[in-house]
This record gives sequence, C-alpha cells and structure tokens, in this order.
Amino acid sequence: MPSHTPWESVDTPTEDELREMMTGEGLSPERWTANDGHRFDVHQHDYHKVIYCVDGSIWFTFPDDPDTVIELEPGDRLDLPAGIRHGALAGMAGVVCLEARKD
Repeated sequence: MPSHTPWESVDTPTEDELREMMTGEGLSPERWTANDGHRFDVHQHDYHKVIYCVDGSIWFTFPDDPDTVIELEPGDRLDLPAGIRHGALAGMAGVVCLEARKD
C-alpha cells in the first residue's frame, strides 16, 4: 500500500531542504512539474518511488483501491511500493515535485 507522510511543520519547506532530506536517505531526487489539471494516466513502476511535493498540489488515485485518494501539498511525502497502480491529477496551481527511486 502507498504511504502518505504529511508535512508537520507550520513552515513550508524549500526545495533545497526537501532535496537535502532525500539525499540524506541516499536518494537521487529528480524535479518535475505539471500544469494545473494535468492528468497522469494509470500506470505502475517496477521499483519503490518516493515523491515529495515542493509547490502546488497533486491528487493520487489507486484503481485497485478506489476509496483511497492521497493529496500531496508542499512538504508531503508519498511512498509508492513497486507494482502499485496509480494515476494522478495536478491541482489548480499546478505542481512541482521531487521524486526518486528507492532501492
């Protein structure tokens, strides 16, 4: 199952802070963006993926568990184990994320 870790501080993290957290775990983050309302079709990965929202928001859906929807806002983390089918929808202000493969 996917794991959502909300950002707990009242201060929004910077991209550099999130990148440093990820590299501290031995991850190699890549930055990506999506415009408002961009829809990512359902897909899956053969590896564990870690995603942090830097700016904006994004909703992840899981067709094999239709009752689960996870929204990421700045600082929030999503861990997607290998093989989890998911789709996503960028929020009204678009989204900026950092993601990395976790071995």
